[in-house]
Amino acid sequence: MIETKVSNLIGNTPLMEVPVSAPNARLLLKIEKNNPGGSMKDRMARSMVMAAIRDGRLSAGGTIVESSSGNTGIGLAIVAAELGFRFIAVVDHHAAPDKLAVMKAMGTELRFVEGDYAEDEVAVVERQRLAAELGSSIPGAIFMNQSDNPANPEGYRGFVDELLEQTNGKVDAFCGCTGTGGSLTGIATGLKHYNPNITTVGVEPKGSIVFGQPGHPYYQSGTGTPKGDEIGKVLDFSVIDIGTQVGDAEAFEAARFLAQNTGLLVGGSTGGAIYKALELIHAGTLSGTVVCTIADGGEKYLHTVFNEAWLAERNLLDPAIGQQMARWMPIHRPYANTQFVPVGDVA
Repeated sequence: MIETKVSNLIGNTPLMEVPVSAPNARLLLKIEKNNPGGSMKDRMARSMVMAAIRDGRLSAGGTIVESSSGNTGIGLAIVAAELGFRFIAVVDHHAAPDKLAVMKAMGTELRFVEGDYAEDEVAVVERQRLAAELGSSIPGAIFMNQSDNPANPEGYRGFVDELLEQTNGKVDAFCGCTGTGGSLTGIATGLKHYNPNITTVGVEPKGSIVFGQPGHPYYQSGTGTPKGDEIGKVLDFSVIDIGTQVGDAEAFEAARFLAQNTGLLVGGSTGGAIYKALELIHAGTLSGTVVCTIADGGEKYLHTVFNEAWLAERNLLDPAIGQQMARWMPIHRPYANTQFVPVGDVA
């Protein structure tokens, strides 16, 4: 089928199986980085805009305003460019530069919050305040407010339908990142409607406050709820069976392991979700068919997660984590130890 809109390319993302050493489990990765904006947030961005249009809150000539660390902003930038809306993204220093460049390339207006923030400190509270102010002061503008917008989790119905079709309904557990909680809530709700016995796992960074642990700064981008911010109203704890945390080093080393051993580039928060899925599988907590989301691609983090100098400066390099990944995920690389003869030297 030939499409005429970029937004029509959202969804229908593939599944990839990776090996696990536990005999009673398999791990499937749903490659959401294959969406046109490079992340699963394309789904909810489209859902929020279309809901606002249907409800009359957004009309021709209107302005979309949102606080974003990048991926939601990119999804909204796509829809805004396609439909002809003005889009203002309120961002901070924590956003990956490549994400900001993508938004700007599509005509997004970037508004940086002011303030003295540490490098690993997310300025979500100030971002939300400024976005709400702009949304109320600009004629014809709407603040999407993804954290409290019910169209956020509703945007993942297609994800659930695709996954159940791809697996013939054989899903035993789902593991996903927890940011606003929209994607986790939407997916978990859909899966439990299909089968209440499916185990759902939410993974947040250590330092995030979603699951009741003390808050402190962290480097994982676009995930968790930092200290001082409010947990989004879209998050439904009743559909989450396990809430757990992952450290920055674990998340980033897991992402680097995947890249170096499978060729799959994933973002840091996805690395954390995969690390925790493997940990729970090998602890016997999860079994059967376990699905983990590739929330976004590592191409947006080449200067951070995949930069050894950057990691070393922040004490985030830990080879032991890669060794643990190798035990949990035994990769078969048939030519890894082969000595090739240069073509010019062949007799």
